[in-house]
Amino acid sequence: MAQIGETSRLATAEQSNSLFEFYRSMNLQGRRTFWACTAGWTLDGMDFMLFPLAIGTLVAALGTDAKTLGGIVSLTVLCSAAGGWLAGFLADRIGRVKTMQITILLFSLGSLASAFAQNVDQLSLARALLGVGFGGEAAVAAVTLSEVVAGKYRGRAMGFYQSSYAVGWGLAILIQAIAYSTFADDLAWRIMFGVGAAPALLIFFIRRNVTEPQVAIAARSEEPSVSLFRIFDRSNLRATLTGSLLTIGAQGGFYALMTWVPQFLRTERKISVLASTPYLMTLIGGCFAGYVTGGWLSDKFGRRPVFILFSCAAAGCVYVYTHVSLSDAEMLMLGFPLGFFAVGYYSALMACLNEMFPTRVRGAGVGFTYNAGRAVGGLFPFLVGALAATTTLSSAISIFALLSYGLVFVVALLFLRETKGTDLSI
Repeated sequence: MAQIGETSRLATAEQSNSLFEFYRSMNLQGRRTFWACTAGWTLDGMDFMLFPLAIGTLVAALGTDAKTLGGIVSLTVLCSAAGGWLAGFLADRIGRVKTMQITILLFSLGSLASAFAQNVDQLSLARALLGVGFGGEAAVAAVTLSEVVAGKYRGRAMGFYQSSYAVGWGLAILIQAIAYSTFADDLAWRIMFGVGAAPALLIFFIRRNVTEPQVAIAARSEEPSVSLFRIFDRSNLRATLTGSLLTIGAQGGFYALMTWVPQFLRTERKISVLASTPYLMTLIGGCFAGYVTGGWLSDKFGRRPVFILFSCAAAGCVYVYTHVSLSDAEMLMLGFPLGFFAVGYYSALMACLNEMFPTRVRGAGVGFTYNAGRAVGGLFPFLVGALAATTTLSSAISIFALLSYGLVFVVALLFLRETKGTDLSI
């Protein structure tokens, strides 16, 4: 009898450690919320990553240069910072689900407007609109999902949520390959951005199938009104500052690296647009695995160990990728661990940020901290482009990526409090 009980206990423990246990533990409404949030983030990532893939063509099509286009990426990310904070606050006031629909509409319209841009100014305005929706959707969807999953599975849920960004990036590369193999370059980039309007269709699914998390409804009923600046009061200030610094490092490393890798492959490795597809897909495959694994590890060992391990490994991979003389085959293989470690901490990051703030200001708190990282880290694409005018692109990428990963390491090691398993109903 004791043996049967021990076997049952071990089976239960093994099941709770399963990668997919977070999904099995959800009811139907929770699963619908999961799919809505991940689909939104997939299409969000697709829309954003279409632009870096088109940078080489846009230089000629709009008569501009890499520095200016890097500045447009930075403008998009800066607008996403403002959009994230405001959307988070709006989610605390009118609800997570309504706000998510608004943000999806905004970034879809921004991508569609990009397809019709005739000059750099028009493209900048279109990408700014996309940025507002992009930043808002990321924050609100993450908060919504975090509130419908059990605390002990939150890292894994966020891991699969974050991994959908890699799927979106893969879709962007697929769209690029089809567009450039079917149309002339000066039309292909417009087709790409036009396809980016498709996420607007997701709004209809959300309206019919997703309901507001109960914990958020309860919090609003107890306190209907809350200040936009409450995340800066004494009880929340530490979380706001620590979360912002952590995301500056996380976002800075991502944007410095991922925005410019396609151009790095073409200019320094002499690999064409279509020939670069296997390299980028390998990188994306590593990203997907990193997101999922990082979430699982953060549930098992905690958020802080994941930040420390992945930031160190990412720094090493970036240096080797950009500075060590490698064959094309070696470059292809290295893309997987580079993607794995360069983004794996994001799963722990989104879980951690949600666990730092009480429910009534969680939307504003996550929206601000996650997008404060975008606001500062979003400058890095511009700075990389500017620095590349005086040195090699590989050196510019590595300098800003290594600074970013170093910041993640220091904040996690010295200032961050462990949040694994936090009850979000408080």
